[in-house]
Amino acid sequence: MSEQIRLNKYLASCGICSRRDADKLIESGRVLVNGKTACMGQLILDTDVIKVNGKPVQGAQKKAVLAYYKPVGITCSERDPHAEKLITDRIKYPVRLTYAGRLDKESEGLMIMTNDGDLIDQMMRGANLHEKEYVVKVNKEITDDFITAMEKGVFLKDLNVTTRPCRVSKEGKYTFHIILTQGLNRQIRRMCKALGYQVVKLKRIRIMNIELGDLRPDGYRELTAREELKLRELCAGNNQNRSKQTKMK
Repeated sequence: MSEQIRLNKYLASCGICSRRDADKLIESGRVLVNGKTACMGQLILDTDVIKVNGKPVQGAQKKAVLAYYKPVGITCSERDPHAEKLITDRIKYPVRLTYAGRLDKESEGLMIMTNDGDLIDQMMRGANLHEKEYVVKVNKEITDDFITAMEKGVFLKDLNVTTRPCRVSKEGKYTFHIILTQGLNRQIRRMCKALGYQVVKLKRIRIMNIELGDLRPDGYRELTAREELKLRELCAGNNQNRSKQTKMK
């Protein structure tokens, strides 16, 4: 780093956290630059000494992006004193990784784990309409009316919001596939509940171009160079690339 760079971008490039979370660290006074409390928007040089929570920050690490199968019972959090099992403790990898997007404790399936804070920021932007695909099993027989209502968008009273239109297909008597471009808290469970159904099992099988494939619970793999390049192109918001995302069969 021979030129000045924003502190939040530097912390993200070092795998500390996303830029958004870096801003929170800076705002709370937990980041020091050359022994002085950092300020929002601060520019730094490679000669500056950066500390977060009193610990020196190492230089930018090689970017790592993994596909991970989160099992049921794992909490998507880095710090939760009430959680028995944290997702960031599951993967033994040479560099510290965090997650882009969440799955609730009762759900399972694909997670993207990375030390690239910029990639996390891009993946988390709801306006980019990134696709996520799930297989869902519910407690009673699925009707055509249920499928139509889910696709059209469901009003969630507790959130005071109507979900975006999505794609849904019936796969069995109690099972359906759904592709969302939205990430509301426990969205699928809330949508089903609003229509009188209860989710029995929920598995995420795809995030944009990355598929769960034959990964087993608690297993992970590094993305191929082609997968990572495509993922980054999609995250950059290129409309042409977005339209070529894998379609639900």
